[in-house]
Amino acid sequence: MNQSAFRTSLRKWLCLSLLPVLLLGAPSAFAKDSFRIAWTIYAGWMPWDYAASHGIIKKWADKYGIDIDVVQVNDYVESINQYTAGGFDGCVMTNMDALTIPAAGGVDSTALIIGDYSNGNDGVVLKGKSTLADIKGQPVNLVELSVSHYLLARALETAGMSEKDVKVVNTSDADIVSAYATADVTATVTWNPMLSEIAAQPDSHLVFDSSKIPGEILDLMVVKSDVLKAHPELGKALTGAWYETLQLMLGDSAEAQAARTYMAKASGTDLAGYDAQLKATYLFAKPADALAQARSPKLKETMAQVAEFSLRHGLLGDSATNAGFVGVETPSGVYGDANNIKLRFDPAYMQMAADNKL
Repeated sequence: MNQSAFRTSLRKWLCLSLLPVLLLGAPSAFAKDSFRIAWTIYAGWMPWDYAASHGIIKKWADKYGIDIDVVQVNDYVESINQYTAGGFDGCVMTNMDALTIPAAGGVDSTALIIGDYSNGNDGVVLKGKSTLADIKGQPVNLVELSVSHYLLARALETAGMSEKDVKVVNTSDADIVSAYATADVTATVTWNPMLSEIAAQPDSHLVFDSSKIPGEILDLMVVKSDVLKAHPELGKALTGAWYETLQLMLGDSAEAQAARTYMAKASGTDLAGYDAQLKATYLFAKPADALAQARSPKLKETMAQVAEFSLRHGLLGDSATNAGFVGVETPSGVYGDANNIKLRFDPAYMQMAADNKL
C-alpha cells in the first residue's frame, strides 16, 4: 500500500473509530447545568411544589438553559442538614435555621427570596389549659433548636418567664402530631399544617402565636453563595418561577382556586384549611414587598436578636465567643463579623423581578 492509500485508509479508520465516541460524547458537550432544590411542607412553601409539578420550574429553567430538580424532603431539619452537607444547591428554610445550620456550619449561603413571614403560622398549644402562664412547669414538645424553640423563648419572655420554667422535649416535625395525641404530651410548639391539626384537637388552646412577633420568623429560599455566583441563571429561574406562581395562585379566579386546591391537598388539608393557613402567613405577593422587607433596618435588628438566642443555645458553633461570630450581610449593613460572612440577604434577584428584567 502506498503512502497516499495508507493515509486515506487511516483517516477512514479514525473517523469510523471516533464516530461512536463523538456520538456518545455529544450529549455532554450540550449538557445543561443541573441543580437540586429541597422543600418541605409548609403553607408558605407549597408554591414550590405547585411550580415544579405544573411545569413552571421547567419553563424558567429552560429559558436559562438549565435543569432544576425540586425535591420534597419529609423532615424539615433533615432537608437543611442535607443542603449543608452538599446534597442540594438550594433549600427552603427560616432565617434562624439559615444562620444556625448552614451558616454556622461554614457554608456560605444566600437568601435569594424572602417569601413571607409567619403571622400566626407558628404557635404554642396547651392541652387542658387556656393561658400561656399555664405552661410553667410543663414539658413542651417541639423541634429543638428550631424556630419553634425560638418562638417558645419569645413567648415565655412576654409572660415574665424563661426556658428554665419549662422542659423542652425534642420531637421531629414528622412525629409531632402523633406525639400530641398521646396523654403524656400536654404542650407543644409547631407550625402549619401541623399547628392547625393540633389546635383542632379537643380541649386544645392556642395560647401564643407568631403574629405577636411580626417579621421575626422569615421564610426563605436559600442557595449556596458560590453556586449562585457561578450560575446567576439559577437565581433568575427560581425567582421568575416563584413570582409567576404567586401571581397565578392568589385571587378568586378559577385558576387561582385550582392552584390553591392542589397545594391544599398536597399539604394534607382542603382549600378552606389552606386559605386559613395563608391568612396566618404574611406573603410578600409582589417583589416590591419582599424588597421592602429586605431593605428595612429591622432585618438587621431581627438577625441580631436571632443570633443572641442562637449563641445562648450553642447554635453558632464551639468557636463562637459572641453573637456576631457569624457575619450576616443585609442591604442595611453587616451584623457581626464582616470577615466571616456566611449568610447574605441579596435583593438583586427580587429587584430584577420587580423591574421585569428576568
